[in-house]
Amino acid sequence: QVQLVESGGELVQTGGSLRLSCSVSARSFGNYRTAWFRQAPGKERESVAAISRNGEKILYADSVKGRFTISRDNAKNTIFLQMNSLKPEDTAVYYCAADYSISGAYVSLDESMYLHWGQGTQVTVSS
Repeated sequence: QVQLVESGGELVQTGGSLRLSCSVSARSFGNYRTAWFRQAPGKERESVAAISRNGEKILYADSVKGRFTISRDNAKNTIFLQMNSLKPEDTAVYYCAADYSISGAYVSLDESMYLHWGQGTQVTVSS
């Protein structure tokens, strides 16, 4: 069974930085593509960033390009989201997601492409 646990969310001021982590318990984590999504109050869940299982392909939502960086450490079964220059509109519950990927370079921002999800971590950016 694959389990994901996010951490690192907290209250931060506008312009600040946070680093989210997601620990994934899965055999052969290196075979899983992974991604971050977020859901703000009263809004639908949206994609943030995704990374292929081999780390070579990365996608970002336009709203976070140049500010957020996704990465992964396959040796530690962990993915990260470094968030800089945070804005109040980044306030949301952030979720990590993973799914088995046959292709090493496949990456997707489509949430329907991810079977396994964490419980989320709250990020609040004060103005």
